[in-house]
Amino acid sequence: MKIRIRFAKRGHLRYIGHLDVMRYFQKAMRRAHVDIGYSQGFSPHQIMSFASPLGIGLTSEGEYLDIEVSNCGASAEMVRRLNEVMVEEIEIVSFRKLPDEGKNNAMATIAAADYLVCLKKENALSRDTDLAEWKRFLDQEEILLFRKTKKREGTDNIRPMILQAEWQEDQSFFLRLCAGSSQNLKPEAVMEAFFAFLGKEFSLSALQIHRLDLYGQKDGRYLSLEAFGEEIL
Repeated sequence: MKIRIRFAKRGHLRYIGHLDVMRYFQKAMRRAHVDIGYSQGFSPHQIMSFASPLGIGLTSEGEYLDIEVSNCGASAEMVRRLNEVMVEEIEIVSFRKLPDEGKNNAMATIAAADYLVCLKKENALSRDTDLAEWKRFLDQEEILLFRKTKKREGTDNIRPMILQAEWQEDQSFFLRLCAGSSQNLKPEAVMEAFFAFLGKEFSLSALQIHRLDLYGQKDGRYLSLEAFGEEIL
């Protein structure tokens, strides 16, 4: 049985890297007596895959991992059991069964992600002038940004990858960005491009980034990865 788990990562655990989170969940599965499946071979390991590793310094309400189990209890019971062995700043939100047919791997399913980006007080923008500039920034047909990855470096037009963007009343920015294997845009890249548009110096330390959810596409619509599973009653 394939299971999708949604969890939140908050507070000081933003500074814990993905490998440590993965090892933590492996231990948590054992402590919660989850009947998780193991791979075959000389060195068997738990069958577990994460949707999209969260960067260091980010918090989130919408992280996902997929596991395989031989059997399990109802969703509410499994959420309770897992939360009983979790540290305070990691919370299990849901435990859902995935359909057996079709491609349901969380990492392969991702198409978009929602973020809330807050600026620290000393870097606050002017609502009267900078909000108008934010609209002008988004109205551009091209937003060019130099990006360097392990595979390539060059200037990309990131505008098509900004699916939705709003400046909210509390000085935060809501961003829905492409997050798939072919197109992937990080919120800090959008803010870097905006600060360059304003002619202001950009510092990653000026941002507080919180991931809200991850989405896949189905029938032309974006659906939360959580929606691809169903509650176990």
